[in-house]
Amino acid sequence: MTYRVKNITIAVALALVAALLTSFYVTNYQRSVRTGETNVPVWVAKQDIPAGTSGAVAQRKGLLEKSEVVRRSVVPGAISNPDQVAELVATQPIYAGEQVSTRRFASPSQRGVRSQLAGVQRAIAVPGDQHQLLVGTLKAGDRVDVVASWTFPEGSQNHYTRIILRDIEVLRAPGGAAVAEGIGSTQQGAYAATLAVTDTQVQKLYWAMKNGVWHFELRPPADAADSPENVESAYSLLREGVRQKQIDDTGLAGVEANR
Repeated sequence: MTYRVKNITIAVALALVAALLTSFYVTNYQRSVRTGETNVPVWVAKQDIPAGTSGAVAQRKGLLEKSEVVRRSVVPGAISNPDQVAELVATQPIYAGEQVSTRRFASPSQRGVRSQLAGVQRAIAVPGDQHQLLVGTLKAGDRVDVVASWTFPEGSQNHYTRIILRDIEVLRAPGGAAVAEGIGSTQQGAYAATLAVTDTQVQKLYWAMKNGVWHFELRPPADAADSPENVESAYSLLREGVRQKQIDDTGLAGVEANR
């Protein structure tokens, strides 16, 4: 083979390779274009979804609906199933017609206390000592009752005790620097717990905090039950379970007559 023929052969081979590569590129491009034009299912907001709405609530209220868009129009993180955001909370508004994306949602823990409130619920920080707040025992997610004692009429020596609130959720347990430093119960307000209460329950709690003596009591984590409501006083504690003869002998009958 002469030098000239050899060069021609190489040139033809390179041309064939170039043609094959060009054909391969064009074919892939056409396939990509066709794929990008294919409709795919996505979920969009049927109406405006406010920030702070959980995916489960949005699904339950019918705020999400299935739609189809061309593949190239799918936004990053777009969901193909509402369950993908069921346990998440919207971090910003999603407007009607927008694709629902996981990038607009976060876990409740990332959102903080606000994501755990809805409707008439309110969050309040309750300062107290380590015994009142069950420091070292109380955890976020626990539920407590609040027992309080105060005088009635106010300023008198007649003390009464009762449970003023039941089944209250603990949003944030006592912690932070106070626990780390081991501050004792002698420092009133050294600790604080954040509770979820309604806008009317907070009035009872605040009154007890300012005018009485109060304490948290931890409820069972499951199958908790409540006894009938009652009020205790010095007289009721002395009278309970005591026979009539003992009442007469100790003079309690006179106290009872004056009540």
